[in-house]
Amino acid sequence: MTGAMINLTVDNKAITQALKALAEKDGGLMRASLKNIGEVVVRQTQARFIAQKAPDGQPWTKLNPDYATGKRGPGILRESGQLMGSIVWQLSGDDTLKVGTNKIYGAIHQLGGKIVPRTANALVFRLGGKLIFAKSVTIPARPYLGLSASDVEAILDVIADHAEEIWEEH
Repeated sequence: MTGAMINLTVDNKAITQALKALAEKDGGLMRASLKNIGEVVVRQTQARFIAQKAPDGQPWTKLNPDYATGKRGPGILRESGQLMGSIVWQLSGDDTLKVGTNKIYGAIHQLGGKIVPRTANALVFRLGGKLIFAKSVTIPARPYLGLSASDVEAILDVIADHAEEIWEEH
């Protein structure tokens, strides 16, 4: 993942303890487990785009009605599908899994924020068929990265499956 990155650290005690136990038994299986976890988290994150909900289950803020009338694409944050399609996982070292996007606009959608012109007096864009000049635009946070309760369950299932491999070998 290159480009703009945001880092969210997930500190889930059950996941951390299960991975530590797996690493103590077989470090190679922990790495394989992290790869499978990456696949699960990417799929779950992409599912949130379709559901238009944050990891905590809260619906994303609705679109501005003027924007919604001319919007292409099937839903919020899915005009071109590029953000949803850019969600990937990556292993860093032997024990760190990163899930994210390399899209520069990914952070503003995850965290929300205010966009202001850098060199001009105003932002200029079309909205609802009108040309708009604005001093700033506020983008609401629409979190898509993070772990839901069902994500945690799926991750623990992956770890349990890998732990079973250890017990079957012995």
